[in-house]
Parts: sequence; C-alpha cells; structure tokens
Amino acid sequence: MGNRGMEDLIPLVNRLQDAFSAIGQNADLDLPQIAVVGGQSAGKSSVLENFVGRDFLPRGSGIVTRRPLVLQLVNATTEYAEFLHCKGKKFTDFEEVRLEIEAETDRVTGTNKGISPVPINLRVYSPHVLNLTLVDLPGMTKVPVGDQPPDIEFQIRDMLMQFVTKENCLILAVSPANSDLANSDALKVAKEVDPQGQRTIGVITKLDLMDEGTDARDVLENKLLPLRRGYIGVVNRSQKDIDGKKDITAALAAERKFFLSHPSYRHLADRMGTPYLQKVLNQQLTNHIRDTLPGLRNKLQSQLLSIEKEVEEYKNFRPDDPARKTKALLQMVQQFAVDFEKRIEGSGDQIDTYELSGGARINRIFHERFPFELVKMEFDEKELRREISYAIKNIHGIRTGLFTPDMAFETIVKKQVKKIREPCLKCVDMVISELISTVRQCTKKLQQYPRLREEMERIVTTHIREREGRTKEQDEILVIRKGWLTINNIGIMKGGSKEYWFVLTAENLSWYKDDEEKEKKYMLSVDNLKLRDVEKGFMSSKHIFALFNTEQRNVYKDYRQLELACETQEEVDSWKASFLRAGVYPERVGDKEKASETEENGSDSFMHSMDPQLERQVETIRNLVDSYMAIVNKTVRDLMPKTIMHLMINNTKEFIFSELLANLYSCGDQNTLMEESAEQAQRRDEMLRMYHALKEALSIIGDINTTTVSTPMPPPVDDSWLQVQSVPAGRRSPTSSPTPQRRAPAVPPARPGSRGPAPGPPPAGSALGGAPPVPSRPGASPDPFGPPPQVPSRPNRAPPGVPSRSGQASPSRPESPRPPFDL
Repeated sequence: MGNRGMEDLIPLVNRLQDAFSAIGQNADLDLPQIAVVGGQSAGKSSVLENFVGRDFLPRGSGIVTRRPLVLQLVNATTEYAEFLHCKGKKFTDFEEVRLEIEAETDRVTGTNKGISPVPINLRVYSPHVLNLTLVDLPGMTKVPVGDQPPDIEFQIRDMLMQFVTKENCLILAVSPANSDLANSDALKVAKEVDPQGQRTIGVITKLDLMDEGTDARDVLENKLLPLRRGYIGVVNRSQKDIDGKKDITAALAAERKFFLSHPSYRHLADRMGTPYLQKVLNQQLTNHIRDTLPGLRNKLQSQLLSIEKEVEEYKNFRPDDPARKTKALLQMVQQFAVDFEKRIEGSGDQIDTYELSGGARINRIFHERFPFELVKMEFDEKELRREISYAIKNIHGIRTGLFTPDMAFETIVKKQVKKIREPCLKCVDMVISELISTVRQCTKKLQQYPRLREEMERIVTTHIREREGRTKEQDEILVIRKGWLTINNIGIMKGGSKEYWFVLTAENLSWYKDDEEKEKKYMLSVDNLKLRDVEKGFMSSKHIFALFNTEQRNVYKDYRQLELACETQEEVDSWKASFLRAGVYPERVGDKEKASETEENGSDSFMHSMDPQLERQVETIRNLVDSYMAIVNKTVRDLMPKTIMHLMINNTKEFIFSELLANLYSCGDQNTLMEESAEQAQRRDEMLRMYHALKEALSIIGDINTTTVSTPMPPPVDDSWLQVQSVPAGRRSPTSSPTPQRRAPAVPPARPGSRGPAPGPPPAGSALGGAPPVPSRPGASPDPFGPPPQVPSRPNRAPPGVPSRSGQASPSRPESPRPPFDL
C-alpha cells in the first residue's frame, strides 16, 4: 500500500520535470524535508513508515531509533533501496533493509542502548514516491539507560536541532495520547524553532491505548493547547499486530473503523487517521510547488523572449531554396565588404573596448612601430668614423687631398640608406598580417556557411599577397635616394643653423663665423687644458663638459672654464675623442685610463687620422651623413604609410566591393558554397525544439495553476500556553487522569466523561465554585477544520485547574506536584 496522496502528486511533478528536462534544465522544486520528533516510544517511526507505505524501520520497546535516519525518496520505475555505507548494493526486500538499519546502528552505538549523531543515509527508489527527504529522529528522553551518557537529554536535543531548525523542514510533533500533552517535548522543540507555528503539525498517537472512559477530544478539536495547524490523531499498529504480520492496508482499515465507531471521535473521523495526515502533508507539498511556479514561469518567459527573435527567422527557413541561397550569398558578400571597411576606417557599430583592432592597429604600425624600427637602427660611431676616414684616404689615393671629397659622403650615405630597406619591408609585413587578421574577424559571421567562409578568406588573402609584391617594389624610392643625392639643401649642413664653426688642431681650438673660416672669432691654446664632466641641471636635457686650465688661468675672457653643451651623449663622446687626439685629457685618473684604452683600441683605425686636416674632413662628412639621414628618415616615415595605404589597403577595399562576388561565382557550384554547417543545422533544430519545449512548459505550469488549489495557512491561535513558565500542582491532562470519568450518554449537549478546560471562560455569574479562568481562542471558531464546538456540561464537581494569564489557578483536588512546564 503506497501513499495515495503522494501518488496523486507524482504525475504533476513528473510533468514539470519532463518539461524542464526537454529544455535541458532542472525544475528545482526543492521539496521540503519532513522530520518526525517526539518522545521515546511515541510512535514516530510508525508515522513515518505509514507515510512511505512500507515496513522497513526497526520496532520494539524502549529507545529503538538511536541514530538519525535520513531517508531520501526518489521517484523511479523500479522499487529498491540503497544505503550510503553499502554503495552499489541494492536491497529489494525491505525486511533486509530493517535488519541492515539495526546492524548499522549497533555497529556505531553498540548493542546496549547507545546513541550517535552520525546519520544513517537510506535512499528508497520507487514509482510510488516523490523526491522527498524524511528524517526519523531518536526519541527525546531524560534518564540515561545502558551505555547512554549522563547528558543524553542534551545530546538528543542537539541532534534534533540540526534538522528541525531548517526553514525548509515540516515538523511532525508526535505526542502519545496516554501521556500529559502539556509536558510534550515535541511541542516544546517545535515552539522553539517555529514560534509562528507555520511548519508544525501536531500528531496524537496511541488513541486506542487511553484509559477507559477518557478521550483526547479537546486536543483533537484544537481546544486544549491549540496549534495553528491543529492536531491529527492516528492509530498505529501494536506490537501484536506487527508480530502477526498485519500489513499497512489492514492497519489503515482498522484505524478507520476505530474513528468511525468511537463516540468521541466519530464526528472528526474525516479529519483523523493516517490517510488524512498524508493528505495534509501532500497539500503542503502542493502549496510549496505552487509557490515555486511564479519563479519558474518568469525564468521560462525570460528564456522564451531571448530566443523568440531568432526562432522567427527559423520558422519559415527552407535550406534548399535556390532563391534563398542566392539572396543569402549577396547579403553575405555585401555585409563582409561593409564590415571590412568599417574595421579599417574605425566607424564600426561594435567598438572593441578591450584592445586595438583593425585600422587602429595599422595606425599604430605607421606611427609607432615603423618609426621605432627606423630609430632602432644603430650606427657604431667608431666604425662609421673609421669608414669615413678610409673612404677619404682611398678617394685621395696617392695624392694629398686639400678638399673634402663628395664621393666619400656619397659612398657612406648609400651604405647607410641600404639599412632602411629592412624596416620598410617589416612595416609591409606587419600591415599584411593585420589585414589578414581583419579579414578573418569579418568572416566570423559566416560560420554557418563554412565553405563560403573558407573560399572568401582564400580569395581576399590571395589578393593581399599579390599586392604585397607590388608594394615592396616601391623600395625603388630607396634606390633613388641612393643614386641621386640632393646635397644643395642647406638643411643637410649641420653647421648651417649654428652660430659658430669650430676647428680643433694639435695647438689650438678656434671658432669662426662660418665654415669658410674667414672670420675668426677666437683662438684658444690647448696647452695645459683638461676636460671635466659637468652634472646636468635638474631641468636640463643637454650633456655638458668643460675645458679648464690646470694652472688656474682664465680659459676664455674672465671665465675659468669653458662649458660645451651637446644634444646627445654620442656628440659628447665625439668631442672628447677629438680633444684626446689633440692632447687634451680628462681630469680624473679613471677617465684618463678610459681615454687611453679608447685610443689604444682605435690606434689601428686612426693612427693615420691624427692629421687635423683629415679629422676636419671626417667630422664634416659625419655631420653631413647625420643631416642627410635625418631627411631620408623623415621622408620614408611619411612616404611608406602613404604607399601602403594606396597600393594595399585602399586597393583591397576596392577589390572586395567590386570583384569579390565575381570571383566567388567563378569558383564553381554556388549550392556547395552555401551549404550549412552541421553545427548551424543542429543549432536551428535545437532552437526550434527549445522554443516548443518552453511553450509546453509554460502550458503545463498554467495547467497546474488551474488544476491545483493552495490551502491557506490557518489563522493564528492563542498559543500563550506554550509560554507559561510554571504549571499548577493540580494541573492534569485529560488523557492522564488515573480515575477516568464515565460519560453519561443521556445528555446530548454534554460531553460525558470529558475532562479538561472548556473552550472558553465560563459566563459571568456561573456557579462553578472557585474554578479559575481558562484560556480561550480568539475568533469565532477555535477549530480550523469544523464548526465551533458546543460548550459541554460538566459533572457536579470542580474541573481540574488550568493555567491562565490573569491569576494563579487553584488545584481542583489534592495531588502531588508536577514539575513545571517550561519552554
């Protein structure tokens, strides 16, 4: 016998799960846990077992459940059980499950009533259950027995709290009918973790074991110690029934007969029993499912809106339509041309904010990378001067030259200009690389047509490579620079913009107004002169050194030293080398050694250049080379980007706009070009399937909303009884009276033999002796499940005392004091 209420929910949950599985997601219903708490031997395991519909939990006297049992129910097509500690082993006989639970309990706790907080995890697969988690907990006790520790009460309490404090946990507070309900540990724990009573359902067991003539009618009608969700009475199988193999079906029939035949419960029979408890719990599951539906609906609607536009394009899509293929080909080529131009011109609608791309990267090549490559060309100063010296001497030959030969300048310049070719070719290669990268970026939109994308990339890349050769041919501009030198430009004369022209000989340092040396401005003897470095000022960028006289004489007019400022350190080194050859040495010993080493290393190269006239000619050509190369670099920096733009970039754009389509048509069968990729076809089918699955899931949610009903939370009740700090000595529960009262069936309005407080305070002036006031529930009806009860008549003696808010109750008869009830 399964749980009929649960079985009614299974198709509903399965429909939701199937709808979400169709779109590759989980419905994530997160159904609540159900924890059963109560005192020892209160019948917790039996309640849980009835809910599942299987006999599988250990039974007996005393404390039987000594470890928490976390029972996970899983909806499946076959019925079996698995333990976490027995991975891979399937139990199909539930009697074996019971034995395994007992054995696993004894393995950890021993056989002498020991307890452990380590849970036993059991998973039951069945077509008759929902995906739920049920928790069977040890019964609360106060006196240790066997191997139980002295603080057994607190250990069990902590164990319970681990489960019942979770907000997603329904609490079944189980209390036996044959004990005092006011001392119920289950109600105490439930009130502590669920003060509003939203998760707690009271369960009264052992109604068939009450003293003859007594009943729990006031409790079941939610008049005595009321709960927001009320109480449900159940009758479990006795140990005799279990030993006699009485199955759950027969037990439920006997339970139904008990409630229908009992005079105090027959009017409540429809709201009592295990089936009704199952119904209430399953209604809570239904409420929970309905509460999750709005969030699920919003999630599905968001997904549906996100794919609706794309799905509209696919609905009328016919992949084999020739007209569609031709139209798509034209659109693809036009879009590619527009995207390429926008990426180069920088006017695209999708601006990359993370890195440079397209035209921006080419611009950086033109204005940063290429100039850097030109500047990076290093000239070895010593090697250059040596080459100039050799060139001059070789041009003069056997003759003694009086003038600086032009051919020496031309020879050196041609050699230097050759070095510019490499940066120019590198610039072309970098631009080609960026163009090809841009083409590939633009063809990403053609992923659904891989053959078309491949062919388009091949055609455009081939054209770019063809233009590469044409562009590199423009290196002729460098040949022109090598073959025809325009030295009439005054800009190449380094001294042309200077104020003086210096001439250094072995005897004197002279400076003139110009290089014709007609107007001498000053002549300084180099005797007793030395060099020293001058530190740069904080804001100065020039390199400075000074000439001074070792005999402390003025060097120039009234100045003890003459400072010379140069733009670069190379110029400083050139001056120092010239002074060194003229016999003017640095001041410091370290610099002397360095200068001596420099002279020694260069003795082979310049042993013949100590002639001041030759040195002047070398310096002149050196300056002219610098000036001329500066002009060449400036011209190349300006000319190369223009050449590349004209011959390569603009030409490629024009080719794409005017000739790409014709080249594609000349490749062969256009149907082959426009074949869809398998991934695109799969995506189209997946999107359509997802669209229909989302629509179906939304339809199912709508059906569930219309076919199920949420049960509203019962109104709050007066639960002040749970907050009373002390209980009068004479307080007795109607179910614990040692002298049960016999009912007088002759009076219909009265409840014979029922003991306990009335549902409300007695009317004013009633002659009840010294009866204390009793708590009453607010509102018209104290019972959420039926009409308000009638006030019962009382026997001709004082009723038992109950706690009240307004005063101290007096006992109705002498009795040994009970321990105070405290929550």
